Amino acid sequence: MKRWEIEEKLHGDRAWLLAAYADLTEEQMHADLTPSEHDPSNWWSALDHLAHLALIEHNFAQMVRRHVAGHDNPVGLVNGSDGRPRTRDEIMASVHAMTDEWQQRHHGKSFDEVVALGAEARAVTLQLLSELTDEQLTQVLPGAPWADGTVGGVLAANADHGRMHWKWSRDAGVLEK
Repeated sequence: MKRWEIEEKLHGDRAWLLAAYADLTEEQMHADLTPSEHDPSNWWSALDHLAHLALIEHNFAQMVRRHVAGHDNPVGLVNGSDGRPRTRDEIMASVHAMTDEWQQRHHGKSFDEVVALGAEARAVTLQLLSELTDEQLTQVLPGAPWADGTVGGVLAANADHGRMHWKWSRDAGVLEK
């Protein structure tokens, strides 16, 4: 993807997602919606799904920065810190625990507070995008299973991630859009 395409996708999908959330009632935003994949007794709201996007966007930016710095394992999912390969179950368990910790830290925040979390994460992404060369955007991010696996593709995947969580929220039956 070209730099302008990444930026257009990030802006367009963010605007769409914020407008979709803005149409929800307070009850729809805060109601229990989906069980946690880490602890099924913990329920996520629509706003928890929106807040989650900021965590992942920060994580993607950190992965790209580690890659650019020459880190051997910039994504850090496939192999543990000891270099040992991790099973898919081990990977997903650690991801679900991390996302649940974030969700619990931000659960109950207002729509405006969650929008601010996302705005801060998006600012980090856009700053990073401005610093990368065209060549770096086309480099494969080792261990990245998202999009086409390139740095640019991973950054642009933040847009798709928002639509995916909106669909999950909608499919849970509480949202009307």
